[in-house]
Amino acid sequence: MADSNFGSHGQGKTRKKPYICGECGYRAAYKCHLSLHMRRHTGEKPYLCEECGHRTANKKDLSQHMRTHTGEKPYKCDLCDYSAAQKSTLNIHRRKHTGEKPYMCGECGYRMAHKSALSLHMRTHTGEKPYKCDQCDYSAAQKLNLDIHLAKHTGDKPYMCGDCGYRTVNRSHLSRHMGTHTREKPFSCDLCDYSAARKSTLTNHLRKHAGEKPYMCGECGYRAVRKSHLSLHLRTHTREKPYKCDLCDYSAAQKPNLDMHRVKHTDEKPYMCGDCGYRAAMKCTLSQHMKTHTGEKPYKCDLCDYSAAVKSNLKRHQLKHTGEKPYMCGECGHRTVEKSALSIHMRTHTGEKPYKCDLCDYSAAGRSALNIHRQKHTCEKPYMCGECGYSTAHKFALDKHMKTHTGEKHYKCDLCDYSAAVKSNLKRHQLKHTGAKPYNYKCDQCDYSAARKYHLDRHRLNHTS
Repeated sequence: MADSNFGSHGQGKTRKKPYICGECGYRAAYKCHLSLHMRRHTGEKPYLCEECGHRTANKKDLSQHMRTHTGEKPYKCDLCDYSAAQKSTLNIHRRKHTGEKPYMCGECGYRMAHKSALSLHMRTHTGEKPYKCDQCDYSAAQKLNLDIHLAKHTGDKPYMCGDCGYRTVNRSHLSRHMGTHTREKPFSCDLCDYSAARKSTLTNHLRKHAGEKPYMCGECGYRAVRKSHLSLHLRTHTREKPYKCDLCDYSAAQKPNLDMHRVKHTDEKPYMCGDCGYRAAMKCTLSQHMKTHTGEKPYKCDLCDYSAAVKSNLKRHQLKHTGEKPYMCGECGHRTVEKSALSIHMRTHTGEKPYKCDLCDYSAAGRSALNIHRQKHTCEKPYMCGECGYSTAHKFALDKHMKTHTGEKHYKCDLCDYSAAVKSNLKRHQLKHTGAKPYNYKCDQCDYSAARKYHLDRHRLNHTS
């Protein structure tokens, strides 16, 4: 009898799979397994959650779903206090401790902790986007991205933060948002003191240490640390601007740019500084402003002792070391460090001056020029030198003035030993080597022209007297 039982058990281990799915060729050892599998093709979901109406194809999936209502997480990690509602989720979590990434992409060598992530990654190579929107022509590689997109049509945001009322389309976004309240940053860099709220953010940071930029533009060779940065860059080639203002014909390549633009229509500035009363349209702008009070400059240049309160300022500064000016004017060949500077430069060709003074008929091509002009009406000079009492209307003038005390002369001539505290002085000096005399300042009452503005101002007195 014992031998008979052993024989039966052995057959179970080596059992064939006689039940075949006519749709996809899937094979099963038992008919009930094939019946469960067929529901993937038919879409049948007979098991219903009484709490929320969610339906599942099998009873086990319903049991797992019910834990989202009860909060039950029976699977515990023995290396930390993490717990999960499903065993498979715990297995994925454990790989964070071991660092194991057994699944590798044959195309690029990218490694993943679980098979489903590899399947999703492969779509970046194949371009496959199987999830289609039934209301427009949008398609996505991941179902999550389609769900987020569908919410744009319905306006549905079911996940809400209990602290501030923030609402979102999916649960992972809410979890990420909650970190802004707790300030918890559990993922730490072992090469510097940086820490992050999300592992993916730390992974991107680590690429800065390694110098790794895995995402490359096929048009111009530009490389990026993040795939999202490459996607934004590609719009400079396609000229795509998918974000449209519903109040005017403005469109933008990035959503934050559209958000900033919309404020121009409302003039709303809900974020206020508690120290000085400064108001901002966006929270990130207020955060940057607060650093003017704290003196915090967390962004450091690794080639000199320069530091900045804002990351974009550091990026601009680093271009001084490389000499790179990626943006070029198609009219005259003038090159700039920033795209915004090129836009302002283009106005010298078009004559456009969109920034108007509300106290006189003055107009300017750039907002900063208008701000400087307005101080002529107020006579306000808020920036003062602590050494000699010199005061000025704007900060950059004070920065220039301070160099007269420090003797600092960063700008060097590469043809002789001349150096200057101000870049414009170096440019004037270099004309001595070239012999060029660009008289940029022209009198509108006679044919006089001057190399410096104050010479033109002095000349104009001849006409007024």
